[in-house]
Amino acid sequence: MKIKKEILVLFIILILGFLVRLYHFNAPIADWHAWRQVDTSAVSKFFVKDGFDILHPRFYDLSNVPSGVWENPQGYRFVEFPIYNVAQAGLFKLFGVLTIEEWGRLVTIFSSLLSSVFLYLIVKKHLNGFAGLFAAFFFTFIPFNIYFGRTVLPDSSTAAAFLGAIYFFDKWIEKDLRFKIYDIRFILTLIFTAASILLKPFAIFFLLPMVYLVYEKYEFSFLKNKKLWIFAILSILPFVLWRIWMLQYPGGIPQSGWLLNGNNIRFKGAFFHWIFAERIGKLILGYWGLPLLILGILLKLSKESYLFFLSFLVSSLLYVTVIATGNVMHDYYQILIMPSIAIYLALGVSFLWENKTNIYRPVSIIILFVSIVFMLSFGWFNVRAFYNIDHPELIRLGSQIDKLIPKNAKVVVPTDGDTTALYFMQRRGWSSFEKPLPELIKMGADYLVFINPKKEDFGVGKKYKIISSSADYILFDLHQKP
Repeated sequence: MKIKKEILVLFIILILGFLVRLYHFNAPIADWHAWRQVDTSAVSKFFVKDGFDILHPRFYDLSNVPSGVWENPQGYRFVEFPIYNVAQAGLFKLFGVLTIEEWGRLVTIFSSLLSSVFLYLIVKKHLNGFAGLFAAFFFTFIPFNIYFGRTVLPDSSTAAAFLGAIYFFDKWIEKDLRFKIYDIRFILTLIFTAASILLKPFAIFFLLPMVYLVYEKYEFSFLKNKKLWIFAILSILPFVLWRIWMLQYPGGIPQSGWLLNGNNIRFKGAFFHWIFAERIGKLILGYWGLPLLILGILLKLSKESYLFFLSFLVSSLLYVTVIATGNVMHDYYQILIMPSIAIYLALGVSFLWENKTNIYRPVSIIILFVSIVFMLSFGWFNVRAFYNIDHPELIRLGSQIDKLIPKNAKVVVPTDGDTTALYFMQRRGWSSFEKPLPELIKMGADYLVFINPKKEDFGVGKKYKIISSSADYILFDLHQKP
C-alpha cells in the first residue's frame, strides 16, 4: 500500500510538472538565452530540410565567430553529438503536428521529468521513499528548473542521462557486474553513460557517485577489476571517436577553453558571489531554500548513505570550480547541478520532519512549510522575466525578410555573433563583420541587414540598393547599386 501511495504521489508530481512546463509553450524561441536555443534548434531544422546527416550537423552561421579563427563556409556546428537534435527533428518528421521548436521543448520536458523519476528511485534506495518524493518534487517545481526544463537545450537531457547511468549502474553492481550482452542492466548503464558524455562532456563530473558505489563494494581492489575498465572504455569511446571526427572540421568547433578560467575568475570574490550568492542562493533557491540545503548536509545518516549523497555534492562543486568561467557567464550551466541541490533539499526536509531535537515538532513543520513556499515564490519572482520576448523585432523582421529575398540567399547581420536573427530569417550568413563587406561579398554574401537601424546605417545606401526598411531593419541588396 505504501509503495502504491508513493507511485500515486510521484505520478501527480510528474503530471503537474508537465503542466507547469507548458507555460509559454508555443512562444517563439526569443526568450532568455535565445541565442543558444536557436543554435541548437537550427541543427534540427537542417536535419529536417537536408536529411539526418548526424556526422555533419549544420546551422545558419557561416562566420568564424564560434571558432575564433577558422572559416566555416559550410556552417558546421560541432558541439555536442546531436542526440537531442535527432530526437527533436525525428519527432517532428514522424508526427508533424507541432512546430519543430515545440518538439524541442517536449524533448526537454520529457528529459526533465525522467530526471525526477530517477531522483526518486535513487534517493528511495539509499534513504527512503519520503525523501525520494521530495527530491523529485524540488527538481520538478523549483522555478529555475521549470524554465530550463522546457528550453531547447541539451542540458536537461544530459542530467537525465547521467542520473539514468547512476541508477542502472547501481542495479548492475548489485549483480556483481554481470558482464553479458543480454544483461539489461549492463546495456542500459552503458547506453545512459555514453549518451550523457556525448551530450555534454561535463557529465563526467556527475558520474562520481558511480565511482563511490564501486569503492563501497570493492574498495581499492576495483582498480584491478577488468570488467570496470572495459565498461569505462566502452562508455568513453563514442565521445573520443566523435572528438577525433570533429577535428577534421575546425571551423565548426566553437572555442571552449575559455570556459575553464578564461577571465581568471576562479576563487576570486566575484566567483563566489556569482555562483553561490546570485545563482544558487538567489536565482535557484530564492534565499529561503538555503536553510533546507544546509540542514540536508547536517542530516545524520549511515556512513554509506552519507558518502553516497556527498558524492553528488562533491561532483557539483568540482564542476562549478573547474568550469569556472562558463558557470559564471551562463546561468544555464547550473542545470547540471540541480539534481544535487534537489537531493540535499530533500535531506533538509527529512531533517525537519524527523527531528528528535528539543525543537517543538509543529515549529519544525511550520519552518518547513514557510521555507518551501517562500523559496518557490521568490524563485518564481527571479525567473519570471526569463519568459519575456526581449527582442520581438527579430521575429517581425525575420518573417518580413523571409518574403523579400530568395531562399538560398546569404545574409550579413552584424549582431556580434548572435544568430537569432538568421534563425528567424531562415537564411544562412554571417552574424558579424568578420571581414570588410567587399570580402564578405566575394565569400557569397547577397544581402546586408541592420537591426534597429541608426541614421548612419543608411549611409550604406550610397553603395548598395535599399530593398526595404522599417523601424526594425534596413535590407540592402549587395549586388545592386542605388
